[in-house]
Amino acid sequence: MSRARGFTLIEVLAALAIITIGMSAVLGTLGSSASTAGYLRDKTLAQWIALNQVAETRLGGELPMTGTTDGTVDYAGRHWHWRQQVTDGDAPGLYRIEVSVQEAGTAQGDEAPWIGSALGVAGDAMAPPLSRSLYLEYSQSASGSATSLGGP
Repeated sequence: MSRARGFTLIEVLAALAIITIGMSAVLGTLGSSASTAGYLRDKTLAQWIALNQVAETRLGGELPMTGTTDGTVDYAGRHWHWRQQVTDGDAPGLYRIEVSVQEAGTAQGDEAPWIGSALGVAGDAMAPPLSRSLYLEYSQSASGSATSLGGP
């Protein structure tokens, strides 16, 4: 009489347990990667919004007022909240612009984390933004120094 060869029930259950543990680890890693990718996307968008707000403040043509300003913007199909804080800089006539951004309309409301920020400076010691023209007009002041009138 010959014995049938094969796996016992215990061997099959042990193999299934090992496969289950391995698959759960793989799925956990995939879930973590997807979560990280989403966070990095949100952080990148928030950084862009903050940098845009700093640029708009600097290019506004006037010196910023010290204090805190809040606003909202729709960007990349989502609603964002930004907070700009302008303080005196280290030198006279220099202002520090700090912008923080959070996603608006979440369940956390105002308690949502600030996920992006940018820092910039503006002041009267800095040259104003140039016009798009390559040619600048200059006039002679009473003291004899040349001053820019801007471009066309």
